[in-house]
Amino acid sequence: MKPHYLTSLFSPRNVAVVGASDTPGSIGQAVFANLLAGNFQGKLFPVNLNHKVVGGVQASQSVRQIDAPLDLAVVTTALRTLPAIMRDCGKKGVKAVLLAKEFSDAEQLEREILHEAVGIARHYGIRVLGPNVLGLMRPVAGFNASNYMSKVRPGNLALVSQSSALCTAMLDWADSKGIGFSSVVSVGDAVDVEFGEILDYLVADNFTQGILLHVHHIHDARRFMSALRAAARTKPVVVIKSGRYENDVIGLTHSSNLVGSADVFDAALSRAGVLRVDTIAQLFTAAKVLAANFRVQGNRLAIVTNGIGPGVLAADSVASYGVELAQLTPQTMSLLNQVLPRNWSGGNPLDIIGDASPMRFRTAVKACLDDDHVDGVLVIFTPQAGTDQLTTAQLMIGLQREATKPIFLSWLGEAKVAESRELFSKAKCAHFRAPEYAIEVFRNLANYHQNQKLLLQTPGPLEGRRDAPDVSTARAVINLALADGRAVLSEYESKQVLAAFHVPVNQILLARTEDEAVACAAKIGYPVVLKIDSPDIFYKSDVGGVELNITNEATLRTAFAGILERTRTSRPDARIDGISVQPMRRRRFARETMVGVMHDVQFGPVITFGAGGIAVEVMNDRALALPPLNDYLVNRMIDRTRIGKLLGAFKNMPPVDRDQLAQVLLRVSELVCELPQVRELDINPLVADDLGVIALDARIVVAAVREDRKRYSHMAIMPYPTRQIRQAQLPDGTPVIIRPVRPEDADMQQAFVRNLSEESRYNRYMSSIKQLSQTMLVRFTQLDYDREMALAVVRDDGTGAEEQLAVARFITDPDNEGCEFALEVADHWQGHGIGAMLMDALFAAAREQGLKMMRGEVLASNKGMLKLMRKLGFTVESHPEDSSLNNVTRML
Repeated sequence: MKPHYLTSLFSPRNVAVVGASDTPGSIGQAVFANLLAGNFQGKLFPVNLNHKVVGGVQASQSVRQIDAPLDLAVVTTALRTLPAIMRDCGKKGVKAVLLAKEFSDAEQLEREILHEAVGIARHYGIRVLGPNVLGLMRPVAGFNASNYMSKVRPGNLALVSQSSALCTAMLDWADSKGIGFSSVVSVGDAVDVEFGEILDYLVADNFTQGILLHVHHIHDARRFMSALRAAARTKPVVVIKSGRYENDVIGLTHSSNLVGSADVFDAALSRAGVLRVDTIAQLFTAAKVLAANFRVQGNRLAIVTNGIGPGVLAADSVASYGVELAQLTPQTMSLLNQVLPRNWSGGNPLDIIGDASPMRFRTAVKACLDDDHVDGVLVIFTPQAGTDQLTTAQLMIGLQREATKPIFLSWLGEAKVAESRELFSKAKCAHFRAPEYAIEVFRNLANYHQNQKLLLQTPGPLEGRRDAPDVSTARAVINLALADGRAVLSEYESKQVLAAFHVPVNQILLARTEDEAVACAAKIGYPVVLKIDSPDIFYKSDVGGVELNITNEATLRTAFAGILERTRTSRPDARIDGISVQPMRRRRFARETMVGVMHDVQFGPVITFGAGGIAVEVMNDRALALPPLNDYLVNRMIDRTRIGKLLGAFKNMPPVDRDQLAQVLLRVSELVCELPQVRELDINPLVADDLGVIALDARIVVAAVREDRKRYSHMAIMPYPTRQIRQAQLPDGTPVIIRPVRPEDADMQQAFVRNLSEESRYNRYMSSIKQLSQTMLVRFTQLDYDREMALAVVRDDGTGAEEQLAVARFITDPDNEGCEFALEVADHWQGHGIGAMLMDALFAAAREQGLKMMRGEVLASNKGMLKLMRKLGFTVESHPEDSSLNNVTRML
């Protein structure tokens, strides 16, 4: 496997420090001294114009004078020197530059100098980290290219921070807790290398078991989400975000005004499968617990204690943290009644009485662990007469080793329980001084589990398709408004767009005079609703522009005149296209909901759902999610709202048709996938009852987009590429399907690899593996379709299940110009033309992503593959460093 393209930055062999110095307090002195003191195994080269020796090492006046190849140059000199230094580095062949000096870009001249230096770096293919960074550390390798003046312990956590100051504080806090790191990276202003690429490296880093991320802002949401999702598939990622209340969205619709940027960021992290926390302490605690492989399958907690007071306080904390007290099964209750004292609490929390023996604790905890309604157990021990804290602790340690569910231990007190806490630490048990800390960690584990489930969702752009939407008609309505110079569609136009995506809308007829309104009402049938129709008025009720339940012509004429008069008085500047006439929907059991879309400046379209009506902003009941959506994501949105609890049957109210409601959300997801022009949307109210759903009012805000934009580039999450699915037939007539791989293909993929011959496995993986490791399985089936593609050829195996016959995949290069591919065909199906057919499909997918070149490595002994490569137009050349390999390359 080729080294990662950031290896020169993270694991350099030879390092130059430009501006290395012996001057105390200077950045150059701090960085070079740290590199010298860190037991770095590579070679160090100080560069200083005025001194021949720095730190006892012979110095050069320029990187070009160094008589050795350089991987990394750490620059600690002033901004004005940067273009010349970058040019020298380029001519020397330096692969990466770390800008360790703090640069101000407040002045135009300073911005121009920095821009020039970055341009030179790009010309020479140099990757740049910084500026304004603390530096980069690899404690596991003794590499410390930073100005942090304290020793950092080696460990298995990677820390990536946008703030140097916060990074310093977190390192100091971690040292006091005995926490070590595999890597520490200060990102700074990220003029080149940013979060996404750093995460890519850490995913492949064997020393890193968990990733801690501090984020203030991001430059490229699509790349950030892509890398974050890739990282979260194989390693726990915990994020802390500063600036929670900055940059809140202000828009025209209720949907935009209800949603802040922090809400969107939370929704994005949830879909990425990572955990967001609020404090530094939570960051490290969550990371340690996740890296130690503690996991839960839900949020139902059982509490076992020998003190009712601490138990009740813990139950209060459970409620405040949004955790659920587990409801024990009748079987568990029956067992506990048999083995516990008669006066035990009889429920959860389990107060097993103050004199509880170690075996009583063990029996109660074991019963809870065995209960299918329990996801974790909190054990609270209070030292009382007759108790044995040490033996109880030993039994809990033994139970945790046997259990598949986590046990959280809280031994209350100090000196009397110190020995037990020491035992817990040595056994790497999750123990806490106070129960509420344990509950907080359990809540975080439950959230992480939920987010990992969200990560596995791979909806396509047309997930709600029963009838394909009329995208061209919707696009024509929008283009007409844009050509007219309007950003806000009228209600009539908005409902046209919704109807094109099969969202049920209330019929609407437009009248410009009273007589026309009377004719419209006669056509529709009384009672009717009148609404002002103006491109300049968004909230019709605010100007008195709505009249409901009009039952006859006389009332209609009066209402028509009244709406016009009130509107002209309130908004004399507004254009009035007429007054719409609509049926008055009387639905006795209706619930008013709202579906909306807002546009986040970083993450693109965001879909919202919640309670509707005129008090929507006061109620502030909403859930949001990034598209694309599927049934699982939609139902989760509905369940997270207060109005969602009113959709079922209660009192004399029948349940709403939830399937129809979910379909509207799916249709809106389709709409924002296919129409990047849509910036905001309100369907309010969307009335739902047992008969179905109907959009009574709607408004859409649009904006022009570039014609040459990449499809779905307006979204933070790439949809499942349904357009790549196609029916095919092998030369022998066997019907097959070629389709992109999905997460649920893991078992099929594993069976495919196991059934390959040893020779085929060796040809593909260049090793003697028998099956895929869990990490490889995740990597091969949980794809980010924005940066990679895997196409499988499958057929019906005769039982209704799919059998995989072959798979081909590519992953794009960092420059998005080329890609590396792999192909494997089941032994029995080799020679049937599958390989050529599948590669043609892979070529098409790569071209669609704008890639220009495809390359791969093939064993020189794999004659069949080399023959196929030549047939497909690949050039075949010997590998320059390994005679057992051939490089194959094809322009697309």
